[in-house]
Amino acid sequence: MRLTLLNGPAAEPLALDDVKAHLRIDGDDDDALLASLITTSRTHIEVALGLALMTQTWRWQGDCWPRTGIVELMTRPLQSVERVAVLAADDTETLVTPADYIVEAGGQTARLVSRSGVWPAPGRRIGGIEIEFTAGYGDNPSDVPEPILQALKLLVAHWYEVRNPVHIGQMATRVPDTVSSLLAPYKVRRL
Repeated sequence: MRLTLLNGPAAEPLALDDVKAHLRIDGDDDDALLASLITTSRTHIEVALGLALMTQTWRWQGDCWPRTGIVELMTRPLQSVERVAVLAADDTETLVTPADYIVEAGGQTARLVSRSGVWPAPGRRIGGIEIEFTAGYGDNPSDVPEPILQALKLLVAHWYEVRNPVHIGQMATRVPDTVSSLLAPYKVRRL
């Protein structure tokens, strides 16, 4: 299974001015650094939790259907499934129509299930199945849950203050526990 980001978010969930106010920075000298830290912090949180904070388009590629017949889309929250395609050996694609599968988006991970219980077999041995989907809390920063936004501000502030994560002879700097605590409710729990 491989995930590829097709279209990233149109904007970051935190505005530069909000971060500067949080850090009590008046000047513009560190604007490029802060913008980079906002993107890096968002990406860090998204990867750690399997989230898309702002609306993004992804492609899931698989070699074969899971044995259970259930495809789990690990980037959440799912907004919509745009395309499910099976590729033949000559790279021609056959679209699976939305009437042929069920999308379950309410759980910790979104799932696709074939209505008949059988998915069409891909002809390509590698990457023969493609699913394109849109995930994210929404297009606006106000769509992102407030605890995640607060964790994002704290992570940006932490990385702004601790520019060198490893000092010779010292332990590596950890993400502050407050950030982890704010994000804990959004972590996927596996049984």
